[in-house]
Amino acid sequence: MPVSPAPTEGILGSTYRASTIGAFTLIVIAAFEALAVTTVMPTISRELDGVSLYALSFSAPLASGVIGMVAAGQWSDRHGPRRALEVAIVVFSLGLLVCGLAPTMEVFVGGRLLQGLGSGGLIAALYVVVGEVYPSALQPSVFASFAAAWVLPALFGPALAALVADAVGWRWVFLSVIVLVGVATIFVVPALRMLRPREALAGPPDPAVERRSRSRMLLWAVVAASAALALDLIGSLEGAQAALVVVPLVALVVALRPLLPGGTLLGRRGLPSVIGTRGLLSASFFCSESYIVFVLQEQWQLSAVRAGLALSVVGVVWALASQAQARLSTTLGHTAVMSIGSVLLLVGAVVLLVAVVADIHPVLAAAGYGIGGAGMGFAYPRTGVATLAASTDADRGFNSSAVTIADSLGGAVALSISGALFAVYHRGDGDPFVAVFALATVLAIGSVVVALRTEQPG
Repeated sequence: MPVSPAPTEGILGSTYRASTIGAFTLIVIAAFEALAVTTVMPTISRELDGVSLYALSFSAPLASGVIGMVAAGQWSDRHGPRRALEVAIVVFSLGLLVCGLAPTMEVFVGGRLLQGLGSGGLIAALYVVVGEVYPSALQPSVFASFAAAWVLPALFGPALAALVADAVGWRWVFLSVIVLVGVATIFVVPALRMLRPREALAGPPDPAVERRSRSRMLLWAVVAASAALALDLIGSLEGAQAALVVVPLVALVVALRPLLPGGTLLGRRGLPSVIGTRGLLSASFFCSESYIVFVLQEQWQLSAVRAGLALSVVGVVWALASQAQARLSTTLGHTAVMSIGSVLLLVGAVVLLVAVVADIHPVLAAAGYGIGGAGMGFAYPRTGVATLAASTDADRGFNSSAVTIADSLGGAVALSISGALFAVYHRGDGDPFVAVFALATVLAIGSVVVALRTEQPG
């Protein structure tokens, strides 16, 4: 791959400082919310009598995020990312409010749907901001800074969420974040002023992109999100009714085709495999992440605070690995970085699975999760850089939404399947946690295979 020229200033130089701080602050908020929810979800599911909806509470925002991603990507391609980002922040805050006031688990899941809609639009718009504001030589550092934004929430978020839940109730874990979103917005709005007007962007519009119907794309996004949620609900049914799971699976495949670059579902070389790698990375890792606190509490009787330490360690490891890949941006190509990260993810999944099967020690389980986090930190940011490298001004929004769609739906579908497996094994004699972490291992193998095909053809 060609070596990018050295930039004249860093991401905190005078030209980029405002954009970097604004984007960094938003990621900090999203990181805190994600880690806090993971920590307190066992408590929420028990208090609202909704253990059966445990997996759905994680997959719901991932699925609804697809709609936000497509909408934000389309808006960004036509008008720029500013308004899309502002609307996404408002919807995300509304979701936090609904979750914090939810009287039942069903209403809580509804709030999570709104959170996903807002966060999906937020991430897709931020990717476009990075592509428009920063030169390609600085983009690995920007994505590494996104990973670094997880450090403080990772160090203090899980413990803080557990303490808040114990002191004043889990609802304030959500309601307090609304205040933080307001603070982040103060930084973000001025930062968006440096974006170029859409008419100033270089390059003629791509006719193929122009022909995409915005309404049809949004419709397919709704179908994909609905199919992912239906997969979760139907997968937990018993007997012959469980066979209905084939319906949302087919609908999901059909809906994904227009939302992703051609050949993504088949692992075609180049950008399609970059998108596929992102989806499989997320599917494997977030399948493990959603159940790591649960298994540490159930199998080894750790407190919420002690179990949450695993999330803290992974946040730091992820950030350090992301910084490492950024420093290697001129010496290691995209394919090498994504492949190495995928292998680390696989090793971590295997270690975690062995720890649970053999009931060895919670530290080994946390170590496996940590190794997986290192793999994610190494590979995950580079999928974003590789996507932007294969994009133009005309399709950057579409490709940015595609990589985040693969990210979200990969996690959502994996969580739906893991939730179904958990329910089946929980009703029977098997260990439901073993089934979940075995699934994470299989998905990590898929990530390794597809990552090796990410080299651009020709």
